[in-house]
Amino acid sequence: MRAPSIRFQVLRHLLLGSAALLMVLPFVLMVSISLKSPGEIFSPDFHLLPRQWHLIENYSMAFSRQPLGRFLLNGLFVTLCIFLAQAVFALPCAYALAKLRWRGRETAFVFVLLALLVPPQVPAIPLYIGLWKLGLLDSYSALILPSSISVFGIFLMRQFFRTVPDDLLAAARLDGLGEFAIVWRIMLPTAMPALIAFGLLSLVWNWNDFFWPLLVIQTETLATPPLGVVFFNNAEAGTHFGPLMAAATIVTAPLVLAFLAAQRWFIDGVTMTAVK
Repeated sequence: MRAPSIRFQVLRHLLLGSAALLMVLPFVLMVSISLKSPGEIFSPDFHLLPRQWHLIENYSMAFSRQPLGRFLLNGLFVTLCIFLAQAVFALPCAYALAKLRWRGRETAFVFVLLALLVPPQVPAIPLYIGLWKLGLLDSYSALILPSSISVFGIFLMRQFFRTVPDDLLAAARLDGLGEFAIVWRIMLPTAMPALIAFGLLSLVWNWNDFFWPLLVIQTETLATPPLGVVFFNNAEAGTHFGPLMAAATIVTAPLVLAFLAAQRWFIDGVTMTAVK
């Protein structure tokens, strides 16, 4: 294969750089506004770096105006519980779809693919009614249970399990391991890169979810981070954009740190699941 020309490489990097700049620019503005005083935020002259720093005032007000620390703990608890539940369901289901031979397996996988096409807003009303009937609205259970099964997690882990050699499973069966023991003692350690990749995607999705918590949560102390940021908007006192952007920066920071800490495993997991 002929190597790409210099002109093509330059054009490619210009396009990628422009796209990256467009995606990063809102976050840069968010951090910039979180450092400015109210007068400078509404000033007609824009400066990326503040002339008068209000870092301490804005970030301390972000925690004093609303229980932002409680929102962060709620988000951490909910996302961890959802991911653990998703992993418990996804690993055995993916193993059955990838490595076991049973009638209807391909049909079941087709239903998994079809379920990927269903937007999460479609089953919102039946789920809401079901939780209301069970008396679980306005609770942690209402936030966790509807997301405890991830069709995407089943699909992702199934694609990874297909790359595991069948000889490894045959040797485990010869040693006397049952199918569930193979899942948790053989497949789980092998699938750790894919599981970390799925964990990051699950963390980002459930941490940023605003639609479902808005429907089922009325108590402020149960709010997740995106829903908690909305409480900074006060119809009587007005919106203080400095503390609001400071809260948004604090809510976004854990996702950035998690991805930077696990980016190598994330890339390996996504790459390995694309082999087959």
